[in-house]
Amino acid sequence: MKKKYTSNLRLLLIALGSAVGLANIWGFPYKFESGGLAFLFFFILFATLFAVFGLSAELAMGRLVKSGALSAYEFSFKMAGKGNKKMRFIGYIPLAATFFIAIGYSAILAYMLKGFIAALSGDMFKSSADIWFYSYARNPYRVSIYHAIIILITILTSLGNTKTFKKIYRYTMPVFFVILMILAIRVATLPNAHHGYMSMFRYNPANLHIKTMLYGMGEAFFSLSLSGAAMVAAGSKISDEQSMVNLSVESLVFDTLVGIIASLMIIPAINVFNIENAGGASLLFVALPTIFSNIKFGRILAIFFYFSIVFAGIVALVDMFAGIVNSVVIKTRKLSKKAVLLILGLAVFMLGLNLETIDEFTHYMNIMLLHIIPIGASIGAVTWFYILDKDILLEEINKGTSITYGDRWYKIGKYLYVPVALIMTILAFLVRFIH
Repeated sequence: MKKKYTSNLRLLLIALGSAVGLANIWGFPYKFESGGLAFLFFFILFATLFAVFGLSAELAMGRLVKSGALSAYEFSFKMAGKGNKKMRFIGYIPLAATFFIAIGYSAILAYMLKGFIAALSGDMFKSSADIWFYSYARNPYRVSIYHAIIILITILTSLGNTKTFKKIYRYTMPVFFVILMILAIRVATLPNAHHGYMSMFRYNPANLHIKTMLYGMGEAFFSLSLSGAAMVAAGSKISDEQSMVNLSVESLVFDTLVGIIASLMIIPAINVFNIENAGGASLLFVALPTIFSNIKFGRILAIFFYFSIVFAGIVALVDMFAGIVNSVVIKTRKLSKKAVLLILGLAVFMLGLNLETIDEFTHYMNIMLLHIIPIGASIGAVTWFYILDKDILLEEINKGTSITYGDRWYKIGKYLYVPVALIMTILAFLVRFIH
């Protein structure tokens, strides 16, 4: 029973780490604010489909091969009798998606670390939130030192004892969640907060358009960390006693809950504090300091909040690095783990320098959200449901579950999940091309 709890907790922590860093904390609220109920509908629709079939299959493949993404793709093609090396190495594409995610991830964590230091020193509260934020967010290389620190800690943690780091993580995450709840409840008690709720939960037929649907799709892939590679590595550490479908559904519920609570905190704050000129990703970084500045014990809450986010983000970044490093080391057999980590860290940092302004970051992450991540997830979907033998996948899916998933589950995955993932990915490219 203890083993089951540990595995379950690990997956939820990985999911939360991704959520707080890149998806549900900064991405979900501003998409919810602009798309209203239409966005929420599309997100829940896609996220449910992707979790039950895509995420569970990706986790199952990791557990099956007890390794990373490249091994999972090679195994799938080998079992299908398709031993062509070019096809077997198609797994490099989803792995590359993880690399590009890590670049954006490290950049946004630099902002979070900047927030933590500013909360400690009190600099965050010496001027209005928008003045404080845009003083560095619109100027290149103003968070580079924090960016470098994030990469350095990630490398050192990856080379050291990650178990100790992740044990601490188990205690920081409940703290983060409690603070998130406190902030949402406190904002709800302030004047004019109801206008924010009305804005969130409005039904506007004009929002039922392709852009809202695509953002719902992208956010679903992103929230679940479903890229065709990332959760394969996570699955390799999950025991046979676990139900992958159950774990995927729990991850879905948790991710959605975090996103909605974050929205209940941030969106009403726009009306409560009359926040102007805050849109897109910057919404979070203007709204949050404003909230902390206007509530009791705000500075203390800010310190613990930003610390929790940074800690969670580094844990998630360590997992990303591990998935890439392990695959490269296994394949090359010539490079050491340390060498690959140093090369990877330097590459992520150097490429991420160009994303340190908020506008460049937002543009980059929109490309990741709508194109790169869906491509990786779609490659994984086709491989698990069309290349790999059905019986092999179902055998792994049915380990650790009291419910038998058979032809019905497989056919929905093959004839609904895969086509939806492919069609939405292609549609996103067509929309970008047309515009």
